[in-house]
Amino acid sequence: MSMKTLLFSGRRLVIGVPYFWLLVFFALPFLILLRISITDMGTSIDPFTPLLDRAGDSWRLLVKPQNYLPLFTDGSSGFGDTIYIQAYQTSLKYAAFTTLFCLAIGYPFAYFLARCQPSIRPALLLLVMLPFWTSFLLRISAWKGILADQGVLNNVLLWLGVIEQPLVMLYTDVSMLVGMTYVYLPFMILPLYAVLVKMDMRLLEAAHDLGASRFKAFWLITVPLSKAGIVAGCMLVFIPAVGEFVIPSLLGGADNIMVGRVVWDELFSSNNWPRASALSVVMMLLILVPLALYYRYKDRTAA
Repeated sequence: MSMKTLLFSGRRLVIGVPYFWLLVFFALPFLILLRISITDMGTSIDPFTPLLDRAGDSWRLLVKPQNYLPLFTDGSSGFGDTIYIQAYQTSLKYAAFTTLFCLAIGYPFAYFLARCQPSIRPALLLLVMLPFWTSFLLRISAWKGILADQGVLNNVLLWLGVIEQPLVMLYTDVSMLVGMTYVYLPFMILPLYAVLVKMDMRLLEAAHDLGASRFKAFWLITVPLSKAGIVAGCMLVFIPAVGEFVIPSLLGGADNIMVGRVVWDELFSSNNWPRASALSVVMMLLILVPLALYYRYKDRTAA
């Protein structure tokens, strides 16, 4: 076998492994989820059940796309006024605010990491990743103790005389955003750091030599060059934040119903697997379709 053939086979293997991974762990589970979402509750929810059934001389299509209709209308209050639409809106709102807060906090931190002495970078990166060594549930439960009416934060503020009565922070929007920002902040810092640490500092020196101020050089050079890290960090934060379940359950109130909680209720309380699957499919499409359109626009712009 020639060297050219070996290189071609190796290239196909390297490219094929991630495609195989996506096929097995993303495309196939999504197709199973899609199949369950159009299954009639009166029949088996086995995703490998044939879509066609023969009854005598005729064929019957064993699908029920009407499972998606209750997500958007309840038949009386009109289109869009359902608990599911409200859950989607709440999830997108919290995910968007979480992404903005993580970007506002994470960008300066990543910038500092990239510009600090190389000798202390490993220690600072270790501090960023240190929370992952602790149980996720323990970290969220700790925030309950911090934000409670008689928690650590209120006791400190009362002791300092800043407030006279305990502040209501737990089970509010504040506790939700604090918990989600805390959990997803490392996912914003690490991609930004990976981009900023590779930036050529001579570009900033050239900008200063040409009369640009520090802020102008930062805005016109550093920010555009770190765009890839910003996009990657926002994706890593926004996508899992939309489907978050644990944080709304522990820190959110009764009014903070996100789509992850609704899917849980449909699965384990109502035992309605088709509707829960339909909710999940719509949630994935809400995320994947805009991303696909963005990258298509980006490729056309680059071309």
